Amino acid sequence: MSEEPKPGPELARAAVEAALAKHRAKPRRKPVTEQQVRRRGGYTGPGPDPRDPQLFGDVLQRLVKQRGWQRPAAEAKVFGEWAQVVGDDVAAHCRPLKLEQGELTVEAESTAWATQLRMLAGKLLARIAGEVGHNVVTKLHIQGPTTPSWSRGPRRIRGRGPRDTYG
Repeated sequence: MSEEPKPGPELARAAVEAALAKHRAKPRRKPVTEQQVRRRGGYTGPGPDPRDPQLFGDVLQRLVKQRGWQRPAAEAKVFGEWAQVVGDDVAAHCRPLKLEQGELTVEAESTAWATQLRMLAGKLLARIAGEVGHNVVTKLHIQGPTTPSWSRGPRRIRGRGPRDTYG
């Protein structure tokens, strides 16, 4: 049973029909999931994909939010960006010392600046809340400059101390 050769167009049509029949006889595959695409390492296409490069700031913000580090990050901002938080003029004359349970201790460079900061405490709290977030700093403790203490040290003398040698 030998078939005679078919002319060109009929030969092409027969080849296409044979290929289509073979294709229809194949079992269908399941649709590919996103996880499988990630595993394969194939190209993603024009749309956004989780494997696309991300900005470092965006990745860091997402990590801080996932881990619940918003409060420690806000507290660190008080110290790290003090000049931006309270302003350059105020920051030039004082510095934050510690932040415990919402109470910020600030040391002024002089007693005059300590008095000035006590008068500005309400405005400073509002400004800190605006920059850092509410309820991060709830109270300010303003200290003047510290002086050396005569009551401690390796050459401490009991009694009246150095006053009795001055006159």
